[in-house]
Amino acid sequence: MSQKKRILLIEDEEDIAALIKLQAEMSGYKLHVEVDGINGFQAVKRERPDLVILDIMLPGQNGFDVCRKMKSDPDLKAIPIIILSAKGEELDVILGLELGADDYVPKPFSPKILFSRIRAILRRGKEPEKAPKVIAFGEFTLEVDRYLLRKEDKIVTLTLSEFGILKRLLTNRGKVLTRNQLLDDVHNDDAFIVDRNIDVHIASLRKKLGPKFDWIETVRGVGYRFKEEPMPATKEV
Repeated sequence: MSQKKRILLIEDEEDIAALIKLQAEMSGYKLHVEVDGINGFQAVKRERPDLVILDIMLPGQNGFDVCRKMKSDPDLKAIPIIILSAKGEELDVILGLELGADDYVPKPFSPKILFSRIRAILRRGKEPEKAPKVIAFGEFTLEVDRYLLRKEDKIVTLTLSEFGILKRLLTNRGKVLTRNQLLDDVHNDDAFIVDRNIDVHIASLRKKLGPKFDWIETVRGVGYRFKEEPMPATKEV
């Protein structure tokens, strides 16, 4: 019988902690709760959990500091982090992702969606880290080594920046990427490189991928995510 995955929740709101604990039990995970940042970080070092759910506003030490300390520690940096954030704190979410958090869940939240994200992150952690040469989705195939996007037998023309952004989104499917993270894939031949230019590249990619699926999801105020399970197109009546 496989051992239960261990999750550390660092959260000072009792109602939220109780809700997450109940869903953890129903989902087959072992959950440990700490209510402040200082003891939470000590628990990370002591317990070495499989995943950390981290609130931002914590007594003692805030979630940013805990995230920063984890990602700067060679023994802890591989532990995935999901940030819990108040819905309006978009800048906090961006900062958390850029500090190395794997995903965020806004408050209020659905416990089922939270644990769906947890399963996806832990599943990715089991997969070998190797860059795929071909990435297929729907009717499309991205040939990484050849810098080609095909729709069935037809080649879809992409700029180098569009290719880089699409590749990054696909290889991080289901994960939110900030505009600054996607800027790494914008090539220097694109003039006036600023984070909002990412929106222009995304708009162009969406147009080229076509209306059949809404593949690229906008996460308001944060960035973009390539959907794991695209929604089917609505039929016109």
